[in-house]
Amino acid sequence: MYIEYITLGAVLLLSYLGHNMTVVYATAIVLGLKILGLTTALNALGSQGLNWGIIILTAAILVPIANGTITIQTMLDAFRTHAGIIAIVAGLLAAIAGGGGVELLKNTPDVIPALIIGTMAGVLLFHGVAVGPLIAGGLTYFILWLMKAFT
Repeated sequence: MYIEYITLGAVLLLSYLGHNMTVVYATAIVLGLKILGLTTALNALGSQGLNWGIIILTAAILVPIANGTITIQTMLDAFRTHAGIIAIVAGLLAAIAGGGGVELLKNTPDVIPALIIGTMAGVLLFHGVAVGPLIAGGLTYFILWLMKAFT
């Protein structure tokens, strides 16, 4: 009955001890919504939060264009270096895998606990960033796709 509170409290404590404030804030928001009984807001966050997060992340990535730090010329220059070409290909592959990951998370919810455990371990033990579930979902989607293609 109270296991959700205990689990979220443990995540909050471990995140704080691991100095990962992003996870601390996220857990505090979810725990606060749970404690306050704001089920509608909690459900909205659960169903739409991923989309909101992607929108905010994309907007943050576009800010250097708006500030003039990144111009059309600097974008074209990315095609002139090995690192730039690798980054373009990596971005392309990440976008494809991320799209598959979003679908995987929506259509196969039984993998979510494993993704959460892996992400939390990566954040706490290796000082990773909590975008792990989406990336991990994309990687899981890609590996499952490869397994299906070769079996």
